[in-house]
Amino acid sequence: MNKQVLISPTMTISSATALALSFTNRFSLTGSAFLRRQTSPSSAMSIAGEQNYSSEAAHLDSIFKQKKALRSVVKRDLKSMDPTLRSQQDEAIQKIVLGAPWFKACKGLCAYISCSALREVDTTQILSHILGGHPEMRKKLFVPRVEDRNRNMRMLNISSTEDLIANSMDILEPAPLDADGNEREDVLFANEPVDLLLLPGLAFDKAGRRLGRGGGYYDTFLSRYQELAEKRNWKQPLKIALSYSVQIVDDGTIPLTPNDILVDALVSPSGVIPISPAALEICR
Repeated sequence: MNKQVLISPTMTISSATALALSFTNRFSLTGSAFLRRQTSPSSAMSIAGEQNYSSEAAHLDSIFKQKKALRSVVKRDLKSMDPTLRSQQDEAIQKIVLGAPWFKACKGLCAYISCSALREVDTTQILSHILGGHPEMRKKLFVPRVEDRNRNMRMLNISSTEDLIANSMDILEPAPLDADGNEREDVLFANEPVDLLLLPGLAFDKAGRRLGRGGGYYDTFLSRYQELAEKRNWKQPLKIALSYSVQIVDDGTIPLTPNDILVDALVSPSGVIPISPAALEICR
């Protein structure tokens, strides 16, 4: 990419023990009279806890600001990307996915519906292949539907592009009910696991860090699905992010919060970049 944002956040954590030792059990205040003040160990620890909390909150706030700055840089680079180059990379990335053994072998997957206004890697060919292929070659497909502004996103099953409608932001997503008026199957309530998750994002690095658009929808969903898979003793699905070349940044550029989920591999125009042990095993 044209410019890199190198970020190395630091964090100062107060020591409860050091803070407690900074107080004496009793001390005198000089003035018109001697006054005595008592500070209990529990109150010292309480103060230390408050300072730790304040330090952590300040650290998270710093990370959010760093992410916002990086988003601005990547969005600018995506906006300035030559349309012909974008089209070529869309074609290359989708060809790699469609030809990959892990894609051919999967029986069920979650995939995003690309939005040109957001400059996401195109998934049109991938979805058309899944929905329009030979019945024996088709896969069970779940696509996202945003429910509200509180990070609630469902992945609902569709069997045709006709199942999609445009939302208020003109982004295609599944209607909550099918043509017969029945609720669509939600992947979080499905009886079978999915093998693959195809993910969008703004920036990625080769250590598996993913920078989203700030809504937290995918991290929340991924966390919920991981918990579901663990509870049901399912194998965790492979998390594959699709990325233009300009979206891959230097390792360490993307700061992490405790809620961020790492991806297993990237698919760029130049090929698959395996990251996790699971991806290294299946992509070799």
